[in-house]
Amino acid sequence: MTITQLKYILSVAEHRNFTLASNHSFVSQPTLSMQVQKLEEELGVIVFDRTKKPIRITDIGSKVLEQARVIVSESNRLYDVVQREKNTAEGDLKIGIIPTVMPTLLPMFLKSFNKKHPKIRLIVLEMNTSEIIESLNKGHIDIALAATPLEEDNITERPIYKEPFMGLIPESHRLSSRDNINVNDLDINDLLLLEDGHCFKDNILNLCKMSKSNTNRNFRLESGSFETLIELSKQGLGMTLLPYLQTLTLSEKDKLLLKEFTKPIPAREISLIYNKEQLKMQLVEVLEKHLKSVIKGAITFEDLNILSPIIKM
Repeated sequence: MTITQLKYILSVAEHRNFTLASNHSFVSQPTLSMQVQKLEEELGVIVFDRTKKPIRITDIGSKVLEQARVIVSESNRLYDVVQREKNTAEGDLKIGIIPTVMPTLLPMFLKSFNKKHPKIRLIVLEMNTSEIIESLNKGHIDIALAATPLEEDNITERPIYKEPFMGLIPESHRLSSRDNINVNDLDINDLLLLEDGHCFKDNILNLCKMSKSNTNRNFRLESGSFETLIELSKQGLGMTLLPYLQTLTLSEKDKLLLKEFTKPIPAREISLIYNKEQLKMQLVEVLEKHLKSVIKGAITFEDLNILSPIIKM
């Protein structure tokens, strides 16, 4: 019995297909099938019922797989123990980042992080919150940057910063003459929103007064990008709300359309999150420290108050 064989059966269990499992394991399908069969013969049990499509995990196979996960996890922990003892930070770190954070935060820290920590290779993936949670639980990514709180029992959250919301309001809008706006001013029918699946949209829906239903607008738009919302808002088709870091890239002319909220300022919390069984803590702590140093001073608002907790999709 080898650790590699245990990894193979875990991959087959996840994909329910030997070919897919071999592709994700970077090994030929005959080699993977042979190693799985050897393990079954050594244990004297059948882990997978190959007569079913997709293949089915047998009752005894479920128990074997459960123990295999423990063994593989503990074997991986050896590398973490060694890195901590040697006080070294090196290796791959796969990180998922939600779409409303990726374009603003990544350029702020990636180049400087690579320069300061050349032995750590960041593998960055853009993912929505539900994809992140699933990927963390399955071990497909090591950590993530997401809006919190998520209230997931097996996920640890380390807050990095709180990001205020800003209103982008065209000159023709009913609120354009205000120096500041208030949460009570918001109307869901008056907002250009991100499409479903973006947790920032959930934040905004929580802020809005859902009781308002009158609107003269003869369209409804939900976009996948802030850039589209900004351009349509500038054309007078509605207002939109932006996270603060997104506003830093606006032109000086467009910044004149921004309105701050009165206190308490609504904001979202962005955290570094990972599965509680995370092994690469040395790397996680290095990244956390770097993120906090980069973001320090970029967001200077006071009295931030998270008014809109995440609604899990």
